[in-house]
Amino acid sequence: MTAPARLGQVASHLGGTKAPRTQVGVKNPDDVVIVKALRTPITRARKGGFKDTTSEYLLGTILRGVVEAAKIDAALVEDICVGNVCPPGGGATTARMAALYAGFPNTTSVQTVNRQCSSGLQAVVHIAHEIQSGMIGIGIGAGVESMTQFYGPKHKMIPDTLSEEVMAAPEAADCLTPMGFTSENVASDFGISRQRQDEFAALSHQRVEKAQKEGLFDAEIYPVKTKIIDKDGNEKEIVVSRDDGVRAGTTAATLSKLRPAFSAEGSTTAGNASQVSDGAAAVLMMKRSRAAELGLPVQGKLIAAAVAGVPPRIMGVGPAYAVPAVLKKAGMNINQLDVVELNEAFASQALYSIDKLGLDIARVNPKGGAIALGHPLGCTGARQVSTLLTELRRQDKRVGCATMCIGGGYGMAAIFESEH
Repeated sequence: MTAPARLGQVASHLGGTKAPRTQVGVKNPDDVVIVKALRTPITRARKGGFKDTTSEYLLGTILRGVVEAAKIDAALVEDICVGNVCPPGGGATTARMAALYAGFPNTTSVQTVNRQCSSGLQAVVHIAHEIQSGMIGIGIGAGVESMTQFYGPKHKMIPDTLSEEVMAAPEAADCLTPMGFTSENVASDFGISRQRQDEFAALSHQRVEKAQKEGLFDAEIYPVKTKIIDKDGNEKEIVVSRDDGVRAGTTAATLSKLRPAFSAEGSTTAGNASQVSDGAAAVLMMKRSRAAELGLPVQGKLIAAAVAGVPPRIMGVGPAYAVPAVLKKAGMNINQLDVVELNEAFASQALYSIDKLGLDIARVNPKGGAIALGHPLGCTGARQVSTLLTELRRQDKRVGCATMCIGGGYGMAAIFESEH
């Protein structure tokens, strides 16, 4: 145990509070550890490399990839939880099909979860809880979204008929506020200027562009062999190995020329909001004792997770409340976070969260975020885990946080420790 960790433990005893079960710098056989976290590239919906690839194929490919990379028998995996938002039927049937396609036996169970934009992270945490409780020994938390397939005007996310009694309840109708308008609410309520939003968005693109050139995403990406149909209707096989949403040479000046997308007087544009995208990610987990028994290396461990509710009309402020909640659970403070993966749903809400939390922007999304990479809704939370752990290793740092706002009025955050 490190000296700071021991001091924190002693302080918690003296203060009459119970020390967190999982602690930074302390290795326990019962820790839920991450053996491998991987993701597919993220591509532009309806335009990118996965425009003709189905969500179950993406999911099946990354599920196969994560067990292959970990060199583990798929039959040892007892449960898979998949975060997704848009598919019909909650994606339950296609997730089961994907697992069987990936080579998992029918004895491996599958479930799906939808907590909007945090679905992938919720899936990871859900599997961690199953492992902690002894319900399963080995599991995978995953996320997938083909926004090409299931997102847009043709795909209803809200029922045609809603209860008048429910709609009359305070804040209930606010849950129907389009996400772009919640961004405008955050910007106007808290004075986040258009210039700051464009500068932040440009920084995201510049960081992703630089990271791609330096090969910094390579360790977290599992290349996907798939098929694509060209403009002439010809099908050909390709291998997608890079994110394709980044716009090289993006500056705040070029972004400033874009028109507001939701209100003539607004500040949210297509350039300072996250992209509509396709992608998948998977995180293989088990107890430390099980990893040692199987001779598997440990990539990192989950320290704690938390969710926090906020007003639906300004749902984007969620991380500003979820991060303090998870820090409290972990017995930590904001300065102990070396890297923060903050989902850039909109520049307005990302900036508000950074300001409210007092974060050094150098520690936030050092390789860029969803404005440049894209935000495949159900995938993002699981994707952030792979991005966070590989970045902590690259920087030779230890502790990071993945966090995001959630449609409907929430935030979620989870703290991880790298064990490189």
